[in-house]
Amino acid sequence: MIAMNALDDLYDAILDGEDDVTPALTRRCLEAGYASQAIIDEAMVPAMSEAGRLFEEDLYFVPELLTSGRAIKAGLEVLEPLLSTGSVKHAGRVVIGTVQGDLHDIGKNLVAVMLEGAGFEIVDLGIDVSPAEFVEAIREHRPQLVALSALLTTTMRAMPRIIEAIDAAGLRDKVDILVGGAPLSELSAKEYGADGFASNANAAVRLALELVAARPTH
Repeated sequence: MIAMNALDDLYDAILDGEDDVTPALTRRCLEAGYASQAIIDEAMVPAMSEAGRLFEEDLYFVPELLTSGRAIKAGLEVLEPLLSTGSVKHAGRVVIGTVQGDLHDIGKNLVAVMLEGAGFEIVDLGIDVSPAEFVEAIREHRPQLVALSALLTTTMRAMPRIIEAIDAAGLRDKVDILVGGAPLSELSAKEYGADGFASNANAAVRLALELVAARPTH
């Protein structure tokens, strides 16, 4: 018989950022009979979504969100061997980076951990990423999404150059492009030619899931 509190305990541990216990709790869920996908869908993703909601409402702050992200990552490592068997579905692959000239990474890191918690495979290019580096990463990793981050009004102007480079390389129709950062808005995202704008990490996850779901399957 399945222990009814196994998923609840894992949910609470992720929400509390207890990365030292989430691996054991994840294994306990498996031993209790839960399928790997159920653990992700019914405990991990809801916990990360709740952490994002608390962050949006100023009840959680950057440290809490990062510790929740580390906790879910520790739990996901237990399920990693199952990912290659196809028993756990990926939401998609995302190439993410802070644009050229910008050395800030907290916002990018928050989005990355939230996306990973939602089931995305993350290719993090880091900070100060050039248009050519984004193009090369798209060619190499074949993502469904590209996420661009900028914190400064001066560096956000690199975003249209990156999008133009992706287009010039013949890859624009292969990916959806999501942009975010303090100086941006829906209007600037549209002007730059992006497919979407997110004002925070939780919104980025929602939009990423919507964009991937709307992409045609081949």
